[in-house]
Amino acid sequence: MRVGVLTGGGDCPGLNAVIRAIVRKGVPEYGYSFLGFRDGWRGPLEALTKPLDIPAVRGLLPRGGTILGSSRTNPFAVPDGVERIQRNLQDLGVDALIAIGGEDTLGVATKLHEMGVNVVGVPKTIDNDLSGTDYTFGFDTAVNIATEAIDRLHTTAESHHRALIVEVMGRHAGWIALHSGMAGGASAILIPEIRFDIDKVCRWVESRFRLDYAPIVVVSEGAMPKDRDEVLQSGEKDAFGHVRLGGIGDWLAHQIEERTGKEARTTVLGHVQRGGTPTARDRWLATRFGLHAIDAVHAGSWGQMTALRGTDIELVPLSEATKELKVVDPGLYAEAEVFFG
Repeated sequence: MRVGVLTGGGDCPGLNAVIRAIVRKGVPEYGYSFLGFRDGWRGPLEALTKPLDIPAVRGLLPRGGTILGSSRTNPFAVPDGVERIQRNLQDLGVDALIAIGGEDTLGVATKLHEMGVNVVGVPKTIDNDLSGTDYTFGFDTAVNIATEAIDRLHTTAESHHRALIVEVMGRHAGWIALHSGMAGGASAILIPEIRFDIDKVCRWVESRFRLDYAPIVVVSEGAMPKDRDEVLQSGEKDAFGHVRLGGIGDWLAHQIEERTGKEARTTVLGHVQRGGTPTARDRWLATRFGLHAIDAVHAGSWGQMTALRGTDIELVPLSEATKELKVVDPGLYAEAEVFFG
């Protein structure tokens, strides 16, 4: 059997570990051959390939990013896109496809499965917002990067008696903000799931200053105040219909300065959260996902996705994993709110 592998959407630490695990088990145990598709769904759409064998995956475990490249290509937005993918898979002799990605990449995989393509999914997103799995790899690394940044910002904030706003990724789900903010001792955490009251945020900031501490506010890029919508970098949309977010941190800094009279500065972590070496936990999870993904291919479990449930790796339908996003429960946020201010 010849198996195609692709990585789509935003890159994250751990992608290479999945590719490595798939090949390292698939070649010696099942006798499969592997073909990597370049740049997400653009690979099978345009027949852009990269050979994958055991020498090609050596040394990948600690390496960030993806050796296959990625993109936000949506074949369903391209004329005859699905037909081209089906034709290219047949011409290349690819019998099955392992798609590694988030909601959009796996959403395409779900539709292709329904159209007869043999697909197995592996969940990937630093936002940790995919239903069906307790955690996705990349998330732990992103949280650790954000937490270290918050730790460093505490000292400079106190030296200059400033309020510092840390803007982290999180379009629809505030998992990174919540975890890193709690771990870093933030004075406030603002997430997309709960619209915030800017007056309340300013009271938290002022209470922190009264105690002779400089406040740190951690905010997801998709967080919204009660009286306005999300802040956009531009109105342009990508192939999946998503607008580009960014700027809520600067908006917050301006509001805090205007309402409290205190100096405020913003640090946008951006793609720093996606880059670099994966943590041990993400290497472990990505490796287990890869091993179970190739097992699913061998079993013919098409239309399924690997998922972490407790400490076990299970298979769940792709349709279940992509039908809705996993967002922060208000009760969990309320636990964190106890420490604000």
